[in-house]
Amino acid sequence: MARAPRSVGRNVLRKEGADKVTGAARYVDDLTFPGLLHGRTIRSTIPAGRIAGVELDLKAPGFTVVDSTDIPGRNVVALIDDDQPALAERDIRHVAEPILLLAHADRDALLAADVRIAYTETPPTYDPEASATTFKNIAIVKGDVESAMAGADIVVEGEYRCGHQEQLYIETNGVIAVPGPAGGMTVYGSLQCPYYVHRALKVLLGLPDDKVRVVQTETGGGFGGKEEYPSMIAGHAALLARKSGRPVKLVYDRVEDMLATTKRHPAIVRHRTGVARDGRLLAMEIDATLMMTNTPPNGAFRGFGAPQTQFAVEAHMDRIAERLGIDPVRIREINALRPGDTTATGQRLGRDCSAIEVLREAVRRTDFRRRRKALAGTNRGIGLSLFFHGSGFTGGGEVRLASKASLELTERGARILVASTEIGQGTRTMHAQIVADTLGLPYDRVEVHAADTAVVPDSGPTVASRTCMVVGRILQRCAEEMRARLGRLTPRQYLKRYGPLVVTKAYERPAEMSWDDNSYRGDAYGAYGWGCDVVEVEVDPDTWQARPTAFTTVHEIGRVIHPLLAAGQIEGGSAQGLGYALLEEVAMRDGRMANAQLTNYIIPTTLDTPPMRVVMQGNPYKHGPFGAKGVGEMPIDGPAPAVINALRHAGFDLREIPATPEKIMSCASS
Repeated sequence: MARAPRSVGRNVLRKEGADKVTGAARYVDDLTFPGLLHGRTIRSTIPAGRIAGVELDLKAPGFTVVDSTDIPGRNVVALIDDDQPALAERDIRHVAEPILLLAHADRDALLAADVRIAYTETPPTYDPEASATTFKNIAIVKGDVESAMAGADIVVEGEYRCGHQEQLYIETNGVIAVPGPAGGMTVYGSLQCPYYVHRALKVLLGLPDDKVRVVQTETGGGFGGKEEYPSMIAGHAALLARKSGRPVKLVYDRVEDMLATTKRHPAIVRHRTGVARDGRLLAMEIDATLMMTNTPPNGAFRGFGAPQTQFAVEAHMDRIAERLGIDPVRIREINALRPGDTTATGQRLGRDCSAIEVLREAVRRTDFRRRRKALAGTNRGIGLSLFFHGSGFTGGGEVRLASKASLELTERGARILVASTEIGQGTRTMHAQIVADTLGLPYDRVEVHAADTAVVPDSGPTVASRTCMVVGRILQRCAEEMRARLGRLTPRQYLKRYGPLVVTKAYERPAEMSWDDNSYRGDAYGAYGWGCDVVEVEVDPDTWQARPTAFTTVHEIGRVIHPLLAAGQIEGGSAQGLGYALLEEVAMRDGRMANAQLTNYIIPTTLDTPPMRVVMQGNPYKHGPFGAKGVGEMPIDGPAPAVINALRHAGFDLREIPATPEKIMSCASS
């Protein structure tokens, strides 16, 4: 075959773009089935206690009612630990915990149903520092910390706090469950991880693989909020569908979605750092332990833990620099990771380590040192953050997933078969570019099959910046074999001569990588992206509102597959990071989100977001497709510490986000 013009590195048209622009794309609430019922979840109104009794006044015939006794399998939402029931049986552990499910053909009748639940309440725990239950405590040890601390010239301590953050995808959680013959179940839904839902349904319904099918519908955003939670809502719809024998649609309104679903974990991170007078870090002791509280469970959100920890360490670095009288750029130049250095887990970094490069480029492009002098003593400040983020699952995660991808030959070209989902980030487009260029075909000759567990293999979840680097590389290997088998034949000629061709490959960990789950030592990630953000902020002297006025970010993400989509990921993640830093405050009262509506949970609009200058650098990763790394998670890591450091430069010593006007004013008066 003659090689077609390359599409990698070009801004080709999105695979699903036309359908979304024209309104042809169908989301879950656009779908209907004959005999459809509407579902509703009855939730706890207390944070802790026991169910004492239930009274139903349904006001109309034709209801389906489900409680925990209707579960044919195990009453758990199966994911990592089986510690969350699908429906509460007796104990209540948080507000909005699901207790009962209702379904009816008439939505108005469904909403009019009156359900009264009596409780025996017990004292709740809201303060993680007072909690007696630890969920997880992982010790990562490198060297003799106490000896190094004893030899330090100065020890700097600090405590840093982050609040919850709501994912606030445009489309709320929603699914439709359709019962099939012989007890089978098909679920259509707005979700990120079809095979997570598939496994959860098998456990909940007590069904074998071939009796459960999960199909992703067009999905209006996820940001991690549709990673694990769809297993819960899909299970509820499936239980109603099983009992009624009819399709059931369960779609949350915005208030229920914000009240009941997972959010970014709040965090209290404590640092104790020993440093030499010349700025070298000698010892770091960091505490971040996962504690239980009687609030709704938290879960995945873009960044999966890094925004909290990187906020703490980068805010701490500026305090160290200030204590030593060292420029904030210089202290990072002294301590930045370089090729050949080892991380906290003992991983030796390769040539694609780019911390110094992104730092110096961001400083150069913003004229950081000159701006810092110019803004000194005003109500404005400038700050930066230097950060990095691993692509793919941590440690042995990718090996345990054993992800697979398939490529099917078609008469025109090829069809991609993966469970990776399109949630707005450009998955279908990017995968098609990788396959097209590897096969030497035009981009428009590559199709992408829907993420349907009845057809596509388990390529793992669409999370952790793995969709391009990990799944894209598996697809590239599939395309390499397909190209070799085609030889000089066109796809049509091959199919006519030999018949169907499907190539399937599985993840292969690079030979040089090793990891020990017991000691948490080794190569935590195949590759890291590197970034540096510089933010200027202005504080209104009357309202104490901090407003970002300039934003520059430099990202090194290996080979950029689709520049426009990558820049969009960086801009979007950065905007979310600015919201995390300044605006997005989840107000928890008596264990519930008190501001579960868009009138008073504030996210950045275009009026709140400064002009963004995005710079993308490429230091290719040899095991990524065409040298690509991940990009989706990292942009949210840097804005918050850069904002807090800019506020510090403006005279406000904050160590907590979001930096609301009340906190800034309190800081100024203290």
